[in-house]
Formats: sequence, structure tokens, C-alpha cells
Amino acid sequence: MDRSARRFRFSLAAHEAADRPRTFTPEGWRELARKTEALGYCTLHVADHYLDRGRAPQFLAPIAAMATAAAVTTTLRIGSRVFCIDYHVPAALAKEAATLDYLSEGRLELGLGAGWSQVEYESMGLVFEAPPRRISRLEEVVALMKAHFSGEEMDCRGRSVHVGGYKGLPPPVQQPRPRLMIGGGKKRVLSLAAREADIVSFSNTPFAPRNETGQTPHDVAVERLGFVESAAGNRLPALEIESSPYFTAITDDRSQQEAALRVVADRFGVPPEGLREHPNVLVGSESEIVERLQFRREHYGVHYVAVPESQTDAFAPIAARLTGT
Repeated sequence: MDRSARRFRFSLAAHEAADRPRTFTPEGWRELARKTEALGYCTLHVADHYLDRGRAPQFLAPIAAMATAAAVTTTLRIGSRVFCIDYHVPAALAKEAATLDYLSEGRLELGLGAGWSQVEYESMGLVFEAPPRRISRLEEVVALMKAHFSGEEMDCRGRSVHVGGYKGLPPPVQQPRPRLMIGGGKKRVLSLAAREADIVSFSNTPFAPRNETGQTPHDVAVERLGFVESAAGNRLPALEIESSPYFTAITDDRSQQEAALRVVADRFGVPPEGLREHPNVLVGSESEIVERLQFRREHYGVHYVAVPESQTDAFAPIAARLTGT
């Protein structure tokens, strides 16, 4: 299919509570939600974490934050990018999601993932099982969510999920259910997302110039798209593919651009050369970033972009320029 025909849209990823505490005062959070809507972003995403990057505690829990954001806006969509299924009782999470969709009058995007942070699991007293086990559990939770929103009596009996004997309430405002996002980076979870989700969210691409098999970050991103396209079948034209330029700096000043790239290089212990083209980095002038996003849509399929909250104002003109194109 013609990937350039996929229309851009942009969310704001408010994942920086530990770094920007003033934003997360009660009125600051409400103000951010209203501002996100006014600037034309389609969705406000929170994170489902209890540590920030495995170190400092994250400030806000997702469900209450999403509900508050929905209450002070009228068109802004809300979502968690993404709920870690092991941090929630699945049946209770389904009920919470249904309530969020109902009270927001159909503005929920339901993001689900299998978890990745071993240090966070251990800090919460949870067992961090091997990826195959966590992804199997994700498959069961996805089936439960769909059953909850179906209007039929549930009978979900798996290795981890045992739910039945009632119908899911409240009924979905969005039909047949809220849009489902599944996030990950490996073949099995991306194939699951391609088969079952409405939005496929790519996790961070590794920052090493080459991985253990010799792939560059570009190669990894292209491979991920291949997993999705192979598994999606006739669902592909309706799928959205989402990712985030977690490290963004919008400036015409080349010295400021180089400084921003050095920050990323120092954080991950990699050389700065080549980071400008990394799939999760956007450093450059407004026109350069527009071109880079169009390139990534063509080569990686990404057309739903989660903008870091620190770039709310700076990125807004780019979002306005590209949304719907």
C-alpha cells in the first residue's frame, strides 16, 4: 500500500512527571490537558509506571489522571501509553477502561503492553517472568478486553485470566469498542498487535550503532514494520502505526542541535554520529523535522507520533502543518 496515504496525527506524551513536577500540580495537570486540546494534538497520553526510567517515582497514576484530563476537555482523546497488564487485575482494568470510555463520551484509546522494566516489577513486589510468559498473558488480556466490550456474557478461561458469568458494563460508547493500542518491539508482540489492535505502538529502538546481529537502528525499524505488515493481512490499511521521538530538539542553531545529540549519546553511551537519523530522535529545524517524519512514515510506517511533553509548544506548528496530510 501507499504509505504516504496514511494521514499524520499527533498525541502528547506526558511521561515526565519526575522531571517537570510543576506541570503535575492539580491545576497544572488540568491546564496541560486544556492546552493539549487547544494546540490541536489529538490525544493526551500518560504512562503506567511507578518508577521513572527505573529510578525516581512517577508522580501521577494513569487512570485518575486520564479521567481528570477528560473532564476538563471536550474533544481531546485520552490514553495510557501503555497499561502494563501485570500492574492491574485484568477484569478490574477492563471495568476501569469501560468507565473511562463511558464518562469521556467515547474518547478513550486503550493501550496495553506486556511490561519491560524488571527493576520496576521488583520494586512493586511482582515477579518478572520471561517474555514468552508475559506475552501469553497479554494475549489473554486482549481477549478479555474484547469480550468485556462485546455486550455478551464473558467466558474467558486461560492460564492467567479466568473471568466469566457476567456482561461487561458500562457499554462502550465507541463501537464496537474503544480503539486498542498494543505496544512492543519484538516479532511476537508486534504480530499480535497487527492481528488484534487498531494501533501498533513501536517501543524504543536500541541505540547501539549495530546490534548483536549487525542491524542498525534503521534496519530494526524496517524489520518491525515487516513483522506488522506480514501479520496484518487485510487489516493493514486500517491499522495505525505509532511511535515516539522521545528525544526531540527543534532549533535552527546547529550548535544547539549538536549539543542535544551529545546529551542522547552520553545517556546511552553511544557515539553521536548517526543519532540524527535514529528512529526515536528528532533534532533539527522545523523543515528538517517535517522531512524526517515523512521519511519515517515511508520507511517505518509511523504516522501517529507521540510528542514528548517538554516539546508541547515547540512542536505544535509541526503538528499543525502535518496533521491530516
